Amino acid sequence: MNETIRTYDDLERLVKKTYASPDIESLRHAFDLADKAHAGEVRLTGHPVISHPLAVSYRLAEMGLHLNVVIAGLLHDVVEDSDVTIEDLKNAFGEDVASLVESVTKLKHGIKYRGAERYAENMRKMFLAMASDVRVVFMKFADRLHNLETLYGQPKNKQERIARESLEIYAPIAGRLGMSEFKGELEDGAFAYLQPKEYERMKNIMDIKVREKGAYVSRIIDQVEKLLGTTSATDFQVHGRIKRLFSLFKKLRKYQGDLSKIYDLIAIRIIVSDVEECYMALGLLHQKWRPVPGRIKDYIAQPKPNGYQSLHTTVFTENGEIIEFQIRTLEMHELAEFGVAAHWRYKEGSRKAVKNTRWMEELAQIQKELQTKKDFMEQLEVMKIDVFKDRIFVFTPQGNVIDLPEGATPIDFAYAIHTEVGNKCTASRINEVMRNLDTPLQSGDIVEVVTDKNRRGPNPDWLKFAKTRHARTKIKDATKRTVKGWFAEVLKGREKAKK
Repeated sequence: MNETIRTYDDLERLVKKTYASPDIESLRHAFDLADKAHAGEVRLTGHPVISHPLAVSYRLAEMGLHLNVVIAGLLHDVVEDSDVTIEDLKNAFGEDVASLVESVTKLKHGIKYRGAERYAENMRKMFLAMASDVRVVFMKFADRLHNLETLYGQPKNKQERIARESLEIYAPIAGRLGMSEFKGELEDGAFAYLQPKEYERMKNIMDIKVREKGAYVSRIIDQVEKLLGTTSATDFQVHGRIKRLFSLFKKLRKYQGDLSKIYDLIAIRIIVSDVEECYMALGLLHQKWRPVPGRIKDYIAQPKPNGYQSLHTTVFTENGEIIEFQIRTLEMHELAEFGVAAHWRYKEGSRKAVKNTRWMEELAQIQKELQTKKDFMEQLEVMKIDVFKDRIFVFTPQGNVIDLPEGATPIDFAYAIHTEVGNKCTASRINEVMRNLDTPLQSGDIVEVVTDKNRRGPNPDWLKFAKTRHARTKIKDATKRTVKGWFAEVLKGREKAKK
């Protein structure tokens, strides 16, 4: 990643361009306070410390978030690094800005927490803050992206720790929130440090493919623009999208290195005015080029659980070339790039609830229940599988979408429907075919759970293949109750025998 040094003038220009009637006086005051608090401090990259909060604030302004969030971005390190207090910030900028800064402020170096305990406590604090105010997530992402951009200044062991944490925790959170732009940047930034040779190999592959296919894709874009120009659509955009490097790396692993099986190295996006025009554009593409069987996906009629909507199709173009198209409205495009952050763009900085964050609230509840550093670190490993792992989307026979981690089984699906469905589960049908309960599910599967109302409870052996924390907890709870009930019956039988 190439580091870009921002100045206050850059930030002010962007804010004036992006916002209607922004409070420039407060923005300038925040910069002056941060500049004074960090005066004379230099980062390991050799740049002044103020360059970091400026970069974070600039990124938040690019997202069009409320100016309070942008101001909090400028101030996010002052409490941690200087004598400025949260009370000082409250008096100068109001409670909202002070609360945001407090939420992202790490623990001060004190007596209570050291080493791994300190790390665990900071992670726990972050999860709790994210669940109470989703804007904290946007600030943490902007902060982490600039840290990845400047990771070259850190020692090797810290590079690896920050990169791994970015890949295993931050990027999946971005994915769960539908923030594909952030997810891709976090993954690629971490990938460069965790597997530098593979990163360079993916970069070389993409450089070669862009050179080889660039001119051809440009011709296809011209043809699509002419096609749309013959219709009633007036406000449309057609542009290319190059696959991210870590995404390419994962796909190549999936296909045992066979590059010919990856059709979306360079995809084409079509952005139109409304849903009707989306389907019209899909029809035009299929009239001109033959679609690849099984590669048409309608995420407009059936959105992904994180809110993502688009039509996807892959077609055979001239000379047998295969091209993937993604068709969406501008609103869908903003949701695809920014996820839940799109709901906050240009809006007042309220603490209103945002959909699709129930899992964050559950995650915060887990942290409240955990008391020790050991418990937390163990739970963090579970969460990397349950909450942060790549997600799959499977369907009930009624068409409802169930969001599960990759590798989940019909047992996880059953407990996601309802605890009693899980406890009474006896068999499953996947795509109308009877399958074992330990069968790994795939995105797009239609799953039906067969239950027996007379079943006493789950089989403890299900713990060997249940993936989600929810399913495992419910199985353990029900198993304990069953064992207690069995003991009670044995004791009752003995009492009767004595009589």
